[in-house]
Amino acid sequence: MQILSSEDSHQGTTTGLEQLFQDHQSLIVGTAYRVTGTRADAEDVLQTVFMRLFKRWDQLELSESPGGYLRRAAVNASLDLLRARSRSRSISIDEMTGEIRDRGDVSAERHRHDAEMRRQLREAIAKLSENSARIFTLRYLEEYDNKEIASMLGMTQTAVAVVLHRARHKVRQEIGEFLGGIES
Repeated sequence: MQILSSEDSHQGTTTGLEQLFQDHQSLIVGTAYRVTGTRADAEDVLQTVFMRLFKRWDQLELSESPGGYLRRAAVNASLDLLRARSRSRSISIDEMTGEIRDRGDVSAERHRHDAEMRRQLREAIAKLSENSARIFTLRYLEEYDNKEIASMLGMTQTAVAVVLHRARHKVRQEIGEFLGGIES
């Protein structure tokens, strides 16, 4: 499927973007949701990805693997959002309301613990370098294996494994206190 039109007209750009949006919006929102943890942030990421695409449309060649490109773009935009939020110390609406719903057999305390763990994990990922955060996210949130990540990013499996090892160590250090003093 040829995504990019050879036309230089605005109509060709709009048509190509519309088709790309229709074909891949759920992929982008799902990826962003797993990274950011909220539907609102995931939808913001979707908009960010397509605004960035629109600005660079003439320079992109997506015909071989638009899904892979868009998944990476969603991860990057999600990480940008998390980093910006951690720098500004803003609080999401979910955190402000403090409402915790009891989900069947999951106690309210367990739900609070899990929510706090997800928040701390997102903050820890946001503190990683861009490459480390991208690889960590693809491995542990998107559940790609090292071989798939290496192929996506043009790296060797060994390089991916080394980055993951270092990233896991840094994340453990960041959330170690929350986990009961585990820092190694």
